[in-house]
Amino acid sequence: MLPSITKEERVAFDELLEEVLASLPAALHALLEECPLAVEDHPSRAIYEEMGLDPEDDDLCGLHTGVPLTERTNQASGVVEDTLLIFRRGIIDQAGGFEPLVDDDTGEPLGGRDAVSEEIRITVLHEIGHHFGLGEDDLDRLGYA
Repeated sequence: MLPSITKEERVAFDELLEEVLASLPAALHALLEECPLAVEDHPSRAIYEEMGLDPEDDDLCGLHTGVPLTERTNQASGVVEDTLLIFRRGIIDQAGGFEPLVDDDTGEPLGGRDAVSEEIRITVLHEIGHHFGLGEDDLDRLGYA
C-alpha cells in the first residue's frame, strides 16, 4: 500500500511549490507553458512497474515523460506529450518530512519546510533538465540529482 498524503501535507506542499515556481527565472516559466508541470501524490503502480521500482522501497520524486528536446526529429508526431511530473510523497520523504528532526548518527538537521522546499526546487529543475536532454550524471554534476 502506498502511503497517503494528508490534507495538511498537500496544502503545505502546494504552497511551497508555488513559492518555488515563483522564484524560477522567466525563461523557465515560458518552458512550463510548453511542457506542463503536473503534481500527484505518488506515482501509479504502473509507473513503478515500468521503471522496475518497488513502491514499498523506492521513492520517486519526479518524472519527465515525452521526448527530450535533444532527441526530437521532425517525424516525432504521435509521441507522448511532454509532461513534468512531481510526486509529493517522494519529495516529502526525500526531504525528511515536514517536521524538523536531527539525525541520531550525525547530529545533522533533517526535514522541515525549508528541506521540503529545497527538494521541490531540485526535483523541478531535475525534470526540466531531462526535458532539455540532460542525463543523470549531468544533473548530478549540477547538483540536481
